[in-house]
Amino acid sequence: MEKKVLVADAVDPLLLKGLLEMGFEVDYQPEIATSVFNREIEDCFGVVINSKTPMRSSQIERAKILRFIARLGSGLEIIDLELAMRREILVVSAPEGNAQAVAEHALGMILTLFNHLRSAQKEMGKSLWDREKHRGTELQGKVIGIIGLGNNGSAFARLLRGWHTPVIAYDKYLTVFPEDLDFVQRVEMEEIIEKADIISLHIPLVEETHHLIDEKFFNKKTHPFYLVNTSRGKNVHLPSLLSALDRGKLLGACLDVFENEFPNTYTQEESFLYSKLFSHDKVICSPHVAGWTLESKEKIAKVLINKLRKADFNLRRE
Repeated sequence: MEKKVLVADAVDPLLLKGLLEMGFEVDYQPEIATSVFNREIEDCFGVVINSKTPMRSSQIERAKILRFIARLGSGLEIIDLELAMRREILVVSAPEGNAQAVAEHALGMILTLFNHLRSAQKEMGKSLWDREKHRGTELQGKVIGIIGLGNNGSAFARLLRGWHTPVIAYDKYLTVFPEDLDFVQRVEMEEIIEKADIISLHIPLVEETHHLIDEKFFNKKTHPFYLVNTSRGKNVHLPSLLSALDRGKLLGACLDVFENEFPNTYTQEESFLYSKLFSHDKVICSPHVAGWTLESKEKIAKVLINKLRKADFNLRRE
């Protein structure tokens, strides 16, 4: 009897093809409702998920024969890793697959903000041609501080080679920086806070990074700076960010991720905060799509299939 794998999000056809070649029965339901997902995982050997279909303890407990969880992209906070480990369930993710996409998106947002492109196009649509108002700021010479030099942080750093801008980085867990990032200076967090003109976050969401950027962080900065977040929304405390913008502590922000990414669930306070954020002329926002490219979709598929093949579940192979 073939073992079922439920694929609960849109994926590149290469992923489906690879699962079939490994001998799995593939149940492809990219638009599956949560209630249906919770019911159907009971007889699944494996699941392929994204952020809309987390695997919390309640889901894992229901999946009695589950052997693996494959996470499209990164962000393992949506999985109860401790329970998965106890149940000997393999957890694989593919942060390598969308690192380049995230890096390019982050750089693109910075350049958009620095050159007032959003405002310029909006005014030109009204036949307004104000060149002086849209005089830009150059990236060259700005000190860029990267917090987290994993797959995404390293890819972002690589894009900065040749821009003639100092790059400093802090990573609590990385003992050796990649050899090709010899131009990146390793520093402590205090030096990021002291020197960086632009701070870009490339970190997971864990207890110590929850609201890492908060009122206390902004108050430690001795000079105004720009913030880029393509990691997780809960890495940044939104009210503190808005306050820092109002006070001039923060010159601008480029945000692809948010604490609440489901507008239909906003509280009254959240509606007010997000309305202010999204309309702010010093903020560039995108709806959690930094890693969402045609190329990354294919790369993620290849990465996950390669990792699952190495696991060797003793299945029929074609």
